[in-house]
Amino acid sequence: MIKQVESKEQLNICLDIIRRSFATVTDEFDLTENNCPSHTAFMTVDRLEKQFDESKPMCLFYRDEYPVGYFSLAKRNDSEWELNNLAVLPQYRHSGTGKAMVNFAISTVKSFGGNKITIGIIEENTKLKEWYLSLGFRHISTRKFEHLLFTVGLMLLNL
Repeated sequence: MIKQVESKEQLNICLDIIRRSFATVTDEFDLTENNCPSHTAFMTVDRLEKQFDESKPMCLFYRDEYPVGYFSLAKRNDSEWELNNLAVLPQYRHSGTGKAMVNFAISTVKSFGGNKITIGIIEENTKLKEWYLSLGFRHISTRKFEHLLFTVGLMLLNL
């Protein structure tokens, strides 16, 4: 079951899922709070509160009433939305949780009149890139940012 985050009291749950989920990424790519402080793995409750205050849709995925996944959406323009911080606790991966959250995001974007979803990933994370490709996303470009230790791969899903 997927439910929209309705109160700031739920943000600590979101933060816990994000940090625990992205810990595998920090391990794999040797990211630390010192060398890559803006990475999602080092999300703060203040950043989540800002998203909440901006009324960006934030959702939790529940399995047996236990929150195991999280994502948020950000409107880019009338037709395009960005999928952010898709996170699944490691022990719940490869069970359809991520796919269910992407499908829910698609339905949500469509309900708001959008017809495109973009996402940015670590380009070097080929396993994740292949997963998004399998869901219908296509790779559209890469960008290098001075403050990041990796290349950002941009992907697009036309709805």
